[in-house]
Amino acid sequence: MASAKKDKNFSPEDIICTAEANCEQSGMRLTSKRKNVLSVLLGSEVPLSAYEISERYSRRFAESITAVSVYRMLDFLISQNLVHRLNSENKYVACSHISSDSGHDVPQFLICDNCQKVKETHISKDIVDALIADVSASGFELRHPQLELHCLCQACASVG
Repeated sequence: MASAKKDKNFSPEDIICTAEANCEQSGMRLTSKRKNVLSVLLGSEVPLSAYEISERYSRRFAESITAVSVYRMLDFLISQNLVHRLNSENKYVACSHISSDSGHDVPQFLICDNCQKVKETHISKDIVDALIADVSASGFELRHPQLELHCLCQACASVG
């Protein structure tokens, strides 16, 4: 499942309202097209590429939108901690913590290589600190500590 759908306490509409309020607090605006892109991601069972978002957006909202426009909107949504980019997949998922008070720690994504479901979890501060220390000891500076782990979800592992 796309990560934001995991929070069963909130409807997609609630999540959009929270996202809008968060943007307003930071002096930004969640336009209707940005809301629609976020809505497409919230409704997806798997991560989506910009082209897949564009196709689903056009079908769902009966309005054509280019992948270039989707990329711009995704950049905004990422800057507001509403969406995450899965670098290994070049796909996007809605943040699973938009409507929670837990904040945005360093994300870790568990990606099922069979069904493409993604679960967003957080890396403990101790592990992040150890990674930073290891990277620094090697003469590098850690810039983006997000982890993406390719796995099999329980459903797919039990089939095989």
